[in-house]
Amino acid sequence: MTAEDLQPYQRIVQDVKDEVRLGRLASNDKLPSTRELADRYNVAPGTVQRALAELRAGGIIYSHQGRGSYIRESAIESVADSSSLAIQRLEEKVADLTRRLERLEADKD
Repeated sequence: MTAEDLQPYQRIVQDVKDEVRLGRLASNDKLPSTRELADRYNVAPGTVQRALAELRAGGIIYSHQGRGSYIRESAIESVADSSSLAIQRLEEKVADLTRRLERLEADKD
């Protein structure tokens, strides 16, 4: 799935996760305000709120009313675990495709 395939709120979620995974956002770093994110992504504040709600539900951020949203300490492990899981799934698919290809090639002979 490319960035163009994502809904605007999903793009924000993915970008925050990428920033955490790349070490650009660390534990307890404050995210930009809703207004700043809305301006950055050229979306409505409600779209940013939806992204923040998903990030909270996923354990990536925590929020304080009137103070902002921050990266959770556990976010780094969470993002790393989801990346590892995605890599593992890809490896399994490649192995399955390799087995299928080998069977097809063996049947040709």
